Amino acid sequence: MKRGFGRRLASLFNRSLKYEDFFEDLEDLLIEGDLGASVAMEISDDLKDYCRSRKVGSEEELLLEIKRMLSPYVRASLPKLTPGSPSVMLVLGVNGVGKTTTIAKMASYYRQLGEEVVLAAADTFRAAAIDQLDVHAKRLGCRIVKQSPGSDPGAVVYDTIQSAKTRNETVVLVDTAGRMHTKTNLVKELQKIHRIIEGLLPGSRCINLLVIDATTGQNGFQQAELFHQAVGIDALLLTKYDSASKGGTLVQIGKKLQIPAAFVGVGERYEDLRPFDPDEFLDTLLGIPS
Repeated sequence: MKRGFGRRLASLFNRSLKYEDFFEDLEDLLIEGDLGASVAMEISDDLKDYCRSRKVGSEEELLLEIKRMLSPYVRASLPKLTPGSPSVMLVLGVNGVGKTTTIAKMASYYRQLGEEVVLAAADTFRAAAIDQLDVHAKRLGCRIVKQSPGSDPGAVVYDTIQSAKTRNETVVLVDTAGRMHTKTNLVKELQKIHRIIEGLLPGSRCINLLVIDATTGQNGFQQAELFHQAVGIDALLLTKYDSASKGGTLVQIGKKLQIPAAFVGVGERYEDLRPFDPDEFLDTLLGIPS
């Protein structure tokens, strides 16, 4: 992640804290960093109280105090695999966020951990999505279950899980349609998939993972809010994390929706997916030297 926002924040601390407009500018900068107005106001007010009560003002101390204030909202949570049964991960997200590529990176990640992975091409709305996932599966050497474009996504998921059970495959990664879920038909489609999973794997649960583009700012929060209201999101997958200049929307998502992050994409290669690190994220966001 680029440190542009962190540099701007650090330059702000070069000014004297005795000026009231310092905290107003801090609040504006935090809003520009996609932390959201309520979070920005809360941090600015709390930092003002902290500075007055402690009579401190060094840049390092203030940045660390902001980090302490933001830490409760930035959490990591990797999907927990179900022992003795296929773990089904439903990968959600709007078109253009890098969902299919992220699924391929997840497949590579879990294969490196020794898991047997199968891909379900349940985005039957777009033929290109099926073809793209098929290419990734061949490159990775993992199995894919697919049907013709326009087929029932639920049928694809059903066939994938049934075959995964007989083949002792441990991780099922399901690609889904990228249309905005506010459309009634897509909500029903996702609910149907959940019922299929629950019927085939009693006692287990589907893990809902939402892919968002780390560079999209407020759009990322709006997508998380809408998907969370519709089907419930267990964790986020952040793409383009290496090119994000701000990334503060993750703080807003954590505070308002309590959704943690699981993985971040840091490049184009299959191996460029890694577990989310809250400390590293906040240090980079705030420009704190490592």
